[in-house]
Amino acid sequence: MKRWIIIGTVLVAVAAALFFTRTGRLRAEATPQKTTVTRGSVVQEALAIGSIVPEQEVSVKSKIPGIVAEVHVAVGDEVRVGDPLIDIRPDPTPLERAEAQRNLDMAKVAEEGARRDLDRAQELSRQGLLSEKELDDARREYDSAHLHAQLQKERLDLIQDGQAKLQSGVVSNRITSPVTGTVLSLDVHPGDPVVPLTSYQAGTALLTLADMERLIFRGTVDEIDVGRLEIGRPARFTVGAIPDAEVLGNLSRISPKARKQESATLFDVEAEIQRAPGIVLRAGYSTNAKILIARADSVLTLPERVVKYEDGKATVRMPGPDGKPVTKEIVTGLSDGLTVEIKEGLELDQEVLEPPPSPIAKK
Repeated sequence: MKRWIIIGTVLVAVAAALFFTRTGRLRAEATPQKTTVTRGSVVQEALAIGSIVPEQEVSVKSKIPGIVAEVHVAVGDEVRVGDPLIDIRPDPTPLERAEAQRNLDMAKVAEEGARRDLDRAQELSRQGLLSEKELDDARREYDSAHLHAQLQKERLDLIQDGQAKLQSGVVSNRITSPVTGTVLSLDVHPGDPVVPLTSYQAGTALLTLADMERLIFRGTVDEIDVGRLEIGRPARFTVGAIPDAEVLGNLSRISPKARKQESATLFDVEAEIQRAPGIVLRAGYSTNAKILIARADSVLTLPERVVKYEDGKATVRMPGPDGKPVTKEIVTGLSDGLTVEIKEGLELDQEVLEPPPSPIAKK
């Protein structure tokens, strides 16, 4: 009997504890939570999603065909204008080599014949048996044959050795840097075949160069925000690889034409990046840009969640004289989605009731 009394007492105590706990929780839920009007800043920004890229990339190609003989640079190397990049070894077919040699031999024969004709014409001219016009024609024929022989020799030199001497300089199989910058990618290796750049084919891309001191942000913004953007607006960048870095810049370009991406309408934008000491930026970093649209400083603010918008009016719930909530109309200003500016209707440190919890939240 005594054991049953102890068990009954414990059950009663547990039931009482549960009852008072639930009662207290219901009372707490029934008491509206409050928030206070504060003074602060409201910043409205447009979000652009993109990456950091060089302002300009240069794809280096060869103007002569052949095989990659030697690579003088590696990815990440700094180069200046004229520095050697890649040597191309000519790789002609036996037929191409034979044709080039045969064309040179024929050109030399024609040149020798034109030289003999010129010698005879000069001798006849001295004897008064040939007119000046006929002598000039002989000189012109010889000059033409001589230039044609030179051209065929230069073609053969390019096929065999990869370089040829011209009056304007040397045509070489060595590819040099056209700009000052950094090697971003190396697309060929020794032994790879090279197709030349011509008027009818794109040619083989050998490597890519870019000036890493001139980086920009390139991304897209939604059509909802693009109408409120202006060139020159400040931008803050969040770089995925270095999230704690503070990178700033300014909007420099807005595309005049939208493009579709899945179901969204987007506009391409570009922004200049201000280099910050101690922060190393690399091409291809995924980056989000927050571009300033509007800003209000030292204004009265409330959380957006406590303001109700209905029929073109904004209202809040406030404690009434008898403790019951009353509704008050206010005038709002700038909003960033979480905080809203209060222009009229409330004062600093005034209390506002939080909205009642939804049925889902209660459950």
